Amino acid sequence: MARARTRIVKGDRVRVIRGNYRDAEGTVLRVLQDTSRVVVQGVNMRKRHTKPSQANPEGGIISFEGSIHLSNVMLLDPASGDASRVRMRVEPDGYKERIAVRSGNPVPKPG
Repeated sequence: MARARTRIVKGDRVRVIRGNYRDAEGTVLRVLQDTSRVVVQGVNMRKRHTKPSQANPEGGIISFEGSIHLSNVMLLDPASGDASRVRMRVEPDGYKERIAVRSGNPVPKPG
């Protein structure tokens, strides 16, 4: 399977546009390029029952974020706060910049 090209990177603010968590917003924790999925903070919460181990002597129920498909999230425009598609613009000096389609504002990379 080919790696999906994505304009979403770790640390971006995104809004879920489809599924059970529609309209939820959060920060991207991980981008799984091989499977075209992202893990968003506070979205698609899952629970796992774990046995006691040396690392976790209590064991118990652990809650964690599951991944959702990349097509179900949209990047948030920091200027307006609205979800928007993103286009790339290449400057004459070779610098690539993400541009929000809806407003035309640049979307800076986090960090």
